[in-house]
Amino acid sequence: MELVVTYLDAAATTRVDPRVAEVVLHWMTEDFGNAGSRTHEYGTRAKRAVQQARQYLAGTLNAEPDELIFTSGATESNNIALLGLAPYGEESGRRHIITSAIEHKAVIEPLEYLQSRGFEVDFIEPGPSGRVTVEAVMDRLRPDTLLVSLMHVNNETGVVQPVADLAHKLRETPTYMHVDAAQGYGKLTQDLTAPIDLISVSGHKIGGPKGIGMLLARHRGWDTLPLKPIMFGGGQERGLRPGTLPVPLIMGLSEAAKIFHKEHTQWSQDAAAFRARLLDALSKTRFRINGDQEHTVPHIVNLTFDGVDAEALIVMLKDQVAVATGSACTSASYTPSHVLTAMGLPEEVASNGLRLSWFPSQTTELDATELAGTIARLQPDSA
Repeated sequence: MELVVTYLDAAATTRVDPRVAEVVLHWMTEDFGNAGSRTHEYGTRAKRAVQQARQYLAGTLNAEPDELIFTSGATESNNIALLGLAPYGEESGRRHIITSAIEHKAVIEPLEYLQSRGFEVDFIEPGPSGRVTVEAVMDRLRPDTLLVSLMHVNNETGVVQPVADLAHKLRETPTYMHVDAAQGYGKLTQDLTAPIDLISVSGHKIGGPKGIGMLLARHRGWDTLPLKPIMFGGGQERGLRPGTLPVPLIMGLSEAAKIFHKEHTQWSQDAAAFRARLLDALSKTRFRINGDQEHTVPHIVNLTFDGVDAEALIVMLKDQVAVATGSACTSASYTPSHVLTAMGLPEEVASNGLRLSWFPSQTTELDATELAGTIARLQPDSA
């Protein structure tokens, strides 16, 4: 009998939608031209397809096609946004940056690098809710503040940050805004149509292929953002991201975005229904939910089970579900979650937070009652 393990780590990645895979394969084997070639029909078709994909994807963010840069994913997009804006900050004397202490390492580490270059970075701790307030950001704003970088949806707790409200506030100032939207694009895309200057996206979070993403660099009126390249070797993507465009991956990202937009309402309903079923089954155990549940996405929840070591629990559950204690990018480290720690949660809670995240289509075979029973056995006095 084949062992079926339900994948509850979709905040890290999810499988490529078969419909997307078909599109990617077509552009790898049938229309395999280089979008930079002008001397043959294959290149012409590829260039036209990329233009159409760029136009569609920019439109999902209420942006113009020339404001969108294709990258390998949100990590690269974050680096281009943060490090690419730094030279302007140095030239203008604006070396102050505001962010939160719960950002993904793909934001925190570039900012720590900028600190070593003389930038001052304010890391706001959001408190137990895991939600940074607009007031907390605006209170720290200074004349020399170059940038505010705030993630859209926290990858460990699912808590939604007020990026749209903050964007409207900052648009009235010279301070730029960057949003890491790896977890929010496709799920809460409407928030991202606000006047946010820089938006980072990864394709594999919405059923697209790994290795493709985008950076939106939105104009302010007639002015383009003063970004400088951090890589060199070609003039592609406005000179900010050199290298041959990966046409199959771009087409896969575009197709995934179209599918997710078309099916989003049902996806959200199914994700919320599974969440309710899961939490109802887990009611026989003792647990706490970490983070503000009034502002959250339906497909991510962070739980700490009373008296249960998270790493031991993951091992015990390995034949039932695939789960994680936090970001997949830091899963090799067994230190307490920096997100839960920054929320001011006790060490025993922060050390044992378990992130569950899902695509509804990948949860149909999970027996939530059996899962709860396994956890309850580690809590002898559970109901």
